[in-house]
Amino acid sequence: MIKNIKIPDERLPVLIGRNGTTKKSLEKKTKTKILIGEEITIEGSSLDVLDAENIVKAIGRGFSPEISINLLDEENTLSIIELPKNEHSLKRIRARLIGTSGKARRNIERLTGTYISVYGKTVSIIGKYHNVDLAEQALKKVIAGIPHRSVYEFLEGKQNERA
Repeated sequence: MIKNIKIPDERLPVLIGRNGTTKKSLEKKTKTKILIGEEITIEGSSLDVLDAENIVKAIGRGFSPEISINLLDEENTLSIIELPKNEHSLKRIRARLIGTSGKARRNIERLTGTYISVYGKTVSIIGKYHNVDLAEQALKKVIAGIPHRSVYEFLEGKQNERA
């Protein structure tokens, strides 16, 4: 199977790594061949290509290769939420999602056990399916303008339900 995907140009060095180490490591772990040109071409067996595609997408959405590699565990998933295209709204929402010095993002990551990346016009989440769903709900509440405190209380309530 061959799959072509695009990621932002400024994320290509992260995918390649110093002297190609990240790319080689990814090829080895996913048993695929990754060719980088106008687009990124991934060749290999179907499941391996899908794993590699998710990892490359995650790197393209702002995650480090170390966090992206968690997608090799089939219990983990990647979710990408599109943010509004309107420049004014986008700035405001990104600021709300990240918070002062990254505090809001870190709190949601801590309360849901996920990794979150706000990059470009998207916010992405990596984690276990249930946790990603919870983080997605929380992020959508923040995007909708609900106060951070209410979102954290919602997440803490969900944590207590599971305990």
